[in-house]
Amino acid sequence: MRKQRAKKRPLLPDPKFNDPLVTRFVNNLMYDGKKSTAFAVFYDAIASVSEKTERPDGLEVWKEALTNVMPHVEVRSRRVGGATFQIPMQIRPDRKISMAMKWLINYSRKRNEKTMSMRLANEIIAAAKEEGAAVKKRMDTHKMAEANKAFSHFRF
Repeated sequence: MRKQRAKKRPLLPDPKFNDPLVTRFVNNLMYDGKKSTAFAVFYDAIASVSEKTERPDGLEVWKEALTNVMPHVEVRSRRVGGATFQIPMQIRPDRKISMAMKWLINYSRKRNEKTMSMRLANEIIAAAKEEGAAVKKRMDTHKMAEANKAFSHFRF
């Protein structure tokens, strides 16, 4: 490594909820630099989440969904003596959040509802109830780590 690691830049909180986590989510959701469109999609999704769940704060449901999707361990490849082993490792808190966000967005894009805000809203509701594709992905990641627990002594 020749240069020092890039410093983490602070994110501005979003205009409606005043939460930097929302901005981070919207940055992942955004296509082609269209941030205002991404914000509109997210805010519509949160509004329909609070409408469907009959809970006043849709943002709390979203945070709950994000927590349910967050993985705690993952497998990483490591070559030892010519063989490649999948080694289970703890995940940094920052990476946990970004993985959860990306899974939530990717699996909501693959849903069959008409608009992106509806897809996102339904995936958030499903994740808050601990069901849905994003939660299944977390379960699969944990299952893989559990299956490869025997190789955890190769950890670096």
